[in-house]
Amino acid sequence: MITNGNSSSNDPDFICDPVIVVHGGAWKIPSDIHEHSALGVRDAAVTGHRVLKNGGSCIDAVVKAVEALEDNPYFDAGHGSVLNEAGEVEMHALVMRGDTCDMGGCLCIKHVKNPVKAARLILDESHHCLLSGEAALTLARQHGLEERPLEYFITDESRKEMKDYKNYSASIHELFDSQDGHDTVGAVALDCHGNLACATSTGGINAQKVGRISDSPIGGSGGFADNNSIAVSTTGHGESIMKVNLARMISMYVEHGMSPQQATMKSLNHMKARVGGSGGAISVDGSGRVGVHFTTQNMSWARVGGKFQNETTYSNDCVQFGTDCTNFRTEKI
Repeated sequence: MITNGNSSSNDPDFICDPVIVVHGGAWKIPSDIHEHSALGVRDAAVTGHRVLKNGGSCIDAVVKAVEALEDNPYFDAGHGSVLNEAGEVEMHALVMRGDTCDMGGCLCIKHVKNPVKAARLILDESHHCLLSGEAALTLARQHGLEERPLEYFITDESRKEMKDYKNYSASIHELFDSQDGHDTVGAVALDCHGNLACATSTGGINAQKVGRISDSPIGGSGGFADNNSIAVSTTGHGESIMKVNLARMISMYVEHGMSPQQATMKSLNHMKARVGGSGGAISVDGSGRVGVHFTTQNMSWARVGGKFQNETTYSNDCVQFGTDCTNFRTEKI
């Protein structure tokens, strides 16, 4: 097990300081919601870090962080999901743990308030990696997950985005560089026991075909976690992400000696060059090294703990957050 060597705890089971990184989607964030997006990821990261600080698992932390983003209507997941071509909402989510490489994902689920909780149920209570539609909803109901009527998920913003999309003539590859390309949320974490996990959740893309499968619930595309390499959550044009298996590509580069930042940048640049897809990703390895990169105009992100490639110290008592990689804020927590 790789450790960061900076644990401040006297507990012998605490082998490293925890780290969490969160993203709110890679796209051109409209100016009127920049602050909402930045504060949303900040709050989600702090929420997840609180779990880690109290000795909780990385799985609990990423689920809690993503749950907070799903409840926030400014993000395309849960409450803020976009509409498919039928004017309905179909959601997708993934949770993957790095100690065993087990995963749980739900596809095209409806009504469940927090799809990431359904994915966690599939991870914990099912022998399968993925359940779709009614199968995922049935399992969620068996375990009493909170549900909401369709109207809860259809916000004024999603109606506006659908209307704008119908008037939009650019290709899907250009969509994520427009203000009509709302996208995925996700989180990655390293806990004090040295384990890694990821979670990713999305409401899909505007006017998608009924039954379209996002990259988000697919291990190796929407996310990946392995204690032997890295935890990753991706965002962007899902079809492009699936074509290159973006999350697994990032982890492979780390396994071959790259830092998380180098691997994340190289993989996203490859996706852009090879299949024309824009996107973003966050990552953390077992040493607490962090990667954040995107090829769209913006991506809201936040982190507590860990260090970037050019840093020598950890920021365990601060949260960094922003909507780009050069103009971000740091606050004490």
